[in-house]
Amino acid sequence: MSQSSDLIQSAQRTIRLELQAVEGLLPHIDADFVRACEMILASKGRVVVVGMGKSGHIGNKIAATLASTGTTAFFVHPAEASHGDMGMITRDDVILALSNSGSTNEIVTLLPLIKRLGIQLISLTGNPESPLAKAADVNLNVHVEHEACPLNLAPTSSTTAALVMGDALAVALLEARGFTAEDFAFSHPGGALGRRLLLKVENVMHEGNDLPQVQRGTLLKDALMEMTRKGLGMTVILEADGRLAGIFTDGDLRRTLDRAIDIHHATIDSVMTPHGKTARADMLAAEALKIMEDHKISALVVVDKEDRPIGALNMHDLLRAGVM
Repeated sequence: MSQSSDLIQSAQRTIRLELQAVEGLLPHIDADFVRACEMILASKGRVVVVGMGKSGHIGNKIAATLASTGTTAFFVHPAEASHGDMGMITRDDVILALSNSGSTNEIVTLLPLIKRLGIQLISLTGNPESPLAKAADVNLNVHVEHEACPLNLAPTSSTTAALVMGDALAVALLEARGFTAEDFAFSHPGGALGRRLLLKVENVMHEGNDLPQVQRGTLLKDALMEMTRKGLGMTVILEADGRLAGIFTDGDLRRTLDRAIDIHHATIDSVMTPHGKTARADMLAAEALKIMEDHKISALVVVDKEDRPIGALNMHDLLRAGVM
């Protein structure tokens, strides 16, 4: 029990210290922060993030967050920059350099070249009097009083503070650019949000010979055979001119059987749902899902501008596409 208690107290102390480190950033969201944002917004290039060790790991994450929220960014290892990777950086770029001490050798070595090329430099340091902070066009102060490490050695509170400052920068830029959820989806096409915001009905619907369809007046038993052949659990019913007359689904079949209707002699007209809810091919698949959910239905007919069926989809199609 004593060891368990010690472990819990250690973890709680760490969290409290890191909370204090994050709260300590609030006074540093000031004119320098605004200048850093304005510098990036005015830039014609990219944000190039550099950092060594733990700061490098945080820098990688900051670069990824910036890139996914509308600010073109990438990470360059400062040691590699001294051996050729500086060629990846242009005069139009802005460098965001992370170093808690502000005196990391691999970054300080780059400062004369950065200055010579006239590249704008934002530093993110815990020491505003450091060589890096003084060389920067603007410094973001992420100073922390104590690391969560009881030896005050391992980067813990300082890396948390740097990460949060990076998030604050990315979100401020996101809002300043008017970055939308659809913009976000284009940066995340493989994710759930990307599928919801980019996938259209035409990408998942069944069309052509895969679309189950019968004419008005068709016997119910023949309509059921069409449903069985196409395997969508529904069929479209067409007017003589090819426009949508109705839809018949597995649910309609259950209701038909409850009414004791003779499926061998009844026509589809007497049991179909007239017209029914429809979707358009250029509609987002997520919109089609909402129609289904709102009306508690499991299938939709896709129609063109003349109300002629061109496709169909059901819940299973949306589930396979990852929309739901």
